[in-house]
Amino acid sequence: MRHKMRTNRFNRFSSLRKATVNSLARSVIIHDAITTTQVKAKAAAQEVEHLITLAKKNTLSAKRRAFRVLLDHALVSRLFSQTAPLFKERQSGFTRILKTGTRRGDGAQMVILELTEKLKKEKKVKKEKAVEAAHEHPAVHEEKPHAAKEEKQRPSEKKEPTKKFLGGLKGFFKKERDSL
Repeated sequence: MRHKMRTNRFNRFSSLRKATVNSLARSVIIHDAITTTQVKAKAAAQEVEHLITLAKKNTLSAKRRAFRVLLDHALVSRLFSQTAPLFKERQSGFTRILKTGTRRGDGAQMVILELTEKLKKEKKVKKEKAVEAAHEHPAVHEEKPHAAKEEKQRPSEKKEPTKKFLGGLKGFFKKERDSL
């Protein structure tokens, strides 16, 4: 009997269970939020909380311990440089679990596991990007009007369509292949 046994088995061997939890923790660090089952989310939340607590220490041994779970140097550096500073005022409660309903196939309780603090991403407007590109490469934009003038001077020539007829299906019907 499993009296007072706290580990959720997930119907896996211990090595596969550890790999599952580590993978979920990696996904939370990368995407800031994931959708999974409630049981897996509870196990992964513990691991993420532990990783962020390590990242707040910002020591070499903490980085090595985080690397054991994340297995990616870029992800470890992101955890220590971007994610951990968001939680410098908090002692705990770095993740939250939001219920979304049951899964249709087996009725498992589905949840969203997410970080409570998220890095704000600034989005640039497309017009600003075009203006910045014009300022960075003025020579490229100067050549294009000359090319447009040359095209206007030759109106008698017909332009070929940019796409091939039927998406280039002619290549499928070669005579060599048809004659077996």
